Amino acid sequence: MKKVIFALLAFFVAIQAFRPALDNQNPSLTEQDISKVSSVPNEVQALIKNACYDCHSNSTNYPWYSKIQPFALIVEHHVEDGKKHLNFSEFGKYPPKKADHKLEELIEVVSEKEMPMTPYTWMHPEAKLTEDQRKQLIDWAKAVRSTIQIPKDEEAKQAPEGQNAPEATQPTTQPTTQPTQDADHKHEEDADHKHEETAH
Repeated sequence: MKKVIFALLAFFVAIQAFRPALDNQNPSLTEQDISKVSSVPNEVQALIKNACYDCHSNSTNYPWYSKIQPFALIVEHHVEDGKKHLNFSEFGKYPPKKADHKLEELIEVVSEKEMPMTPYTWMHPEAKLTEDQRKQLIDWAKAVRSTIQIPKDEEAKQAPEGQNAPEATQPTTQPTTQPTQDADHKHEEDADHKHEETAH
């Protein structure tokens, strides 16, 4: 048993030499930050900062345990993965359709209480959201979505070729008097022929 304990301690000490950079720290807000490209009330900004920014921005406030392995790797993974799903610091770079989808996902995970993640709130009690705060965050996201204008070429798929092609115009058959005229002409010729025979 002592050998197992010493082995674990040795392993724990050894892995401290391998640490991720943990360099996702940029406290200044860029021009692409969501607060710069959308209307974000102060109350909502505080909610996002406390509950979301550590994993969903370029400004992570690393906790003390992030300096200890293996927690450092876990924290770094959560930050990188979170930024892939939604990065508030680069929200202005998203195309309209993508921005709308990101906010749609935010509404979904906040409504279903999937975010903030429970393990995160254990160590960050300030990130826990009350029902009123969740509603406030959801209402704000819906309001921002309503202001996003998605170009038609992104909103709808291209129609199949020929679908909107104009219908061919069918020619209208005009009544003709030619057969009647031909019959009258033949009748006149027969009458003249009979008249000539009578004269002879």
